[in-house]
Amino acid sequence: MTLQQPERIRITHIPSGQIVAEGPRGWGITPFEGNLYIRRRHLKTRNFKVNFLPGLCIYKFLYVWLDFSWRDGTSRNLGWMYWLPNPLLPFIWFRVAVPRHHPDLRVELV
Repeated sequence: MTLQQPERIRITHIPSGQIVAEGPRGWGITPFEGNLYIRRRHLKTRNFKVNFLPGLCIYKFLYVWLDFSWRDGTSRNLGWMYWLPNPLLPFIWFRVAVPRHHPDLRVELV
C-alpha cells in the first residue's frame, strides 16, 4: 500500500510570469466558494500590497483589497485579506485570498 502525496496547487500571475503561491491543497491553500485562501508560508511573492479599500462580507466580516505590483505594472484588487475575520472560519484568518478564475491568474495542480 502506497500513500498518495497531497495535491499541490500552483498559482501563477500571467502578465508577469511570477509564481504567486505553491502549496498543498487543504490547509496550505484552501479552496472555498470559488476562491483560494493562501497560507502565508506558501506565498512565493511579496508583491501584494494593501490598498486600504475596505470590504465587508456579511458572514466572513471585514477585509481589505490587495494590489499585485510588479516591475511593469499593477493588477488592482487582485486579492484580499480578512483583517477582522469570522472566528468560526479559521481557514480565512489573515490569509491572502485570490479568485480561482481570475483572467490574470493560472491555477494548476502539480
